[in-house]
Amino acid sequence: MAQILILGSGGREHALAWRLAQSNLVNHIHVCPGNPGTARSPKTTNINLPLVHPYTELVQYAVENQIDLVVPGPEDPLVNGVEKCFRNVGIPVFGPTQSAARMEGSKAFSKDFMHRHDIPTAKFKTFSSSQFHDAIHYVQSCGHRVVLKASGLAGGKGVLIPTSTEEAIQGLQSIMVENVFGAAGDQVVIEELLEGPEISVLAFSDGYTIVPLPAAQDHKRIGEGDTGLNTGGMGAYAPAPVATPDIMHRIMTETLRPTIDGMRKEGFPFVGLLFTGFMLTVDGPKLLEYNVRFGDPETEALMMLLSEEVDLAAVLLACAEHHLDSVQINSRPGFSVSVILVSGGYPGTYPKGKRIEVGDVPSDVMVFHCGTSMNGNDLVTSGGRVMAVTCCAPTLEQALAQVYTAIDNISFDGMFYRRDIAHRALTTPNQAQALSQGLTYAQAGVSVDAGNAFVEAIKPYVRATKRSGADVEIGGFGGIFDLKATGYKDPVLVSGTDGVGTKLRIAVDTGIHHLVGIDLVAMSVNDLLVQGAEPLYFLDYYGCSKLDVATAAEVVKGIAEGCQQAGCALIGGETAEMPGMYQDGDYDLAGFAVGAVERSSILPRKNITPGDVLLGIASSGIHSNGFSLVRKVISLTGLSYSSPCPWDDQKTLALSLLEPTRIYIKQVLPAIRQGLLKGMSHITGGGFIENIPRVLPKGMGVYVDGSAWQLPPVFRFLMQQGCIEPLEMARTFNNGIGLVIIVGREDVERAMEVLKGSSGAAAVYRIGEVTDKSGVEMRNLESWS
Repeated sequence: MAQILILGSGGREHALAWRLAQSNLVNHIHVCPGNPGTARSPKTTNINLPLVHPYTELVQYAVENQIDLVVPGPEDPLVNGVEKCFRNVGIPVFGPTQSAARMEGSKAFSKDFMHRHDIPTAKFKTFSSSQFHDAIHYVQSCGHRVVLKASGLAGGKGVLIPTSTEEAIQGLQSIMVENVFGAAGDQVVIEELLEGPEISVLAFSDGYTIVPLPAAQDHKRIGEGDTGLNTGGMGAYAPAPVATPDIMHRIMTETLRPTIDGMRKEGFPFVGLLFTGFMLTVDGPKLLEYNVRFGDPETEALMMLLSEEVDLAAVLLACAEHHLDSVQINSRPGFSVSVILVSGGYPGTYPKGKRIEVGDVPSDVMVFHCGTSMNGNDLVTSGGRVMAVTCCAPTLEQALAQVYTAIDNISFDGMFYRRDIAHRALTTPNQAQALSQGLTYAQAGVSVDAGNAFVEAIKPYVRATKRSGADVEIGGFGGIFDLKATGYKDPVLVSGTDGVGTKLRIAVDTGIHHLVGIDLVAMSVNDLLVQGAEPLYFLDYYGCSKLDVATAAEVVKGIAEGCQQAGCALIGGETAEMPGMYQDGDYDLAGFAVGAVERSSILPRKNITPGDVLLGIASSGIHSNGFSLVRKVISLTGLSYSSPCPWDDQKTLALSLLEPTRIYIKQVLPAIRQGLLKGMSHITGGGFIENIPRVLPKGMGVYVDGSAWQLPPVFRFLMQQGCIEPLEMARTFNNGIGLVIIVGREDVERAMEVLKGSSGAAAVYRIGEVTDKSGVEMRNLESWS
């Protein structure tokens, strides 16, 4: 039976205590400092200890009372590092580390994070307080309306929405010069003003898994019809109909999942409740802000919306212990509504100590205390937001009716509340009406802006592949190549197309994208080479569900590197963003290469005869074939891709497996042009057994001597760990030989000399001969064992 300590004193903390008290796992709940509402909750005791850093007395209390989990409510303790204070004494916290809490503690930090991870958000620029004149110039020249945000914590009041440039300048003056928000305004984030319905999405996370609750809509303005001053929230309801399944899917894939993955990869994984605010623009949901704790008043509504079988204590403990995927989180059918009762004068100055009368309220309504205290036996007001009256019912109308019936039986001097909570849901039955402009391509999941940004990002890589015959300027309808400029006299064009296969899976799973582009080029241009052709130009295809510009640019950077190694120009390509066609984060690649060879030099020649010699040129590793089997073997070893490589302790396993396919063009072309070679075979899928016969005259075969070169460690590892027979290895992998060349006996010495003569040439071995018996005979394979 767990002992739980909740930090905070508002309606959010009352709602959490109320819900946690329903858990069979919970023995007792301690709330610091709590309020009269938590004091009356089952299993709950308020404690009066200082809630200030370094929380010494609170930590001592937790140790003495054998607290099993700490649940901070407000943001200040989290930003100030309360998680570490309890972690140092072995008590887990449902809440992020101080490093992770920067996502709320610094808007400048969080906006930079969004930018790094390509999370949809408003355009922005950050200025320090010393850059006042630069900030003024920006609002005068940016070309759009702006929102001004103090970067630090300002009690929910650090956001200004000016209606003109003059107001924006006045706002900058107040934040940056007059310091109206104190140290919170040391940096100012100036954002583009977004328009559309606003929603809040609260999601549980253990640092790996993230599970969102139904989207809620808050009502920030004090007045009905969303007029007047901003407040901490006048009410909320959930689920918000405007957050359609498609919208929630995009929020999950475009923001929540990239956020959790990005924070973990950057070294500050998020554990706790991630609050995200979104504007549903005509281009789709865009992130407004992160909060690193339960929102208020959304929490009151959402706690009632959780289904009865959800054990909140089990969920919070699962997050803190990193096994969130072991618990179920479901919602009740229907709607939950919370209406806030506030003191007269709020959000400005307001009196305190007003006596509160609470009569009979419907049994399905909860009255959560937000800003109350006891004066003797009297319940009195002590804050601007006083109570959150909340109900869950099968329909939104029923929930609202029950809430307002309850409010009729609550009174205090100056009490004010909005009578139009959830008006947007009642007057806007679907998203299309809410957006009012009809559907756009972006709403369907395709971003033209991302495509344009991608083209600009890759132009420098493409230009680096320039060669005679191609200007390598992309962006038109087709690539152009001037064959005459290459100097061929009687050319024959040779084309080839290929992909990278399941090697891509490793690239996607590990986030290492710059190497597979080289593979893509290699697989096509090596196939041209075995026909005797020089690669001239290359085009690529990149397909994905959602275009991540940074990832795609890394891939194309690799493609450009491959083209440079092959001496061909990257003259164009296709980027296809197809929502629903791929799993989130996945992509696929295909390449198309064209080369030329003089008609008299086309390979293979017709004069291949028994007794001709096989030369083998070393591979760089596995290359790009057989990875389905590779991945199966790795899964049996228990290794992860981040593990040290068993055969190369200078690399991770992922980097070793992703070693790009060797491109043989510059090493082999001189020998082709000197007429030294009769034929070649690119050893790809099917290994020696399937590939060498493709270049042989009918009725002929070869023998390959497996002892003529040393089996590289990666293949020995795969054979041993997967218990793979040597002959199966020979029909699956290249086993250290990526290109097999056929030469006449009289030309062997000269061919070896030319092949070894180029800078950076791979090792060349004499590995066998052509025979008069069809098929491939593998000899001395016992040397591989």
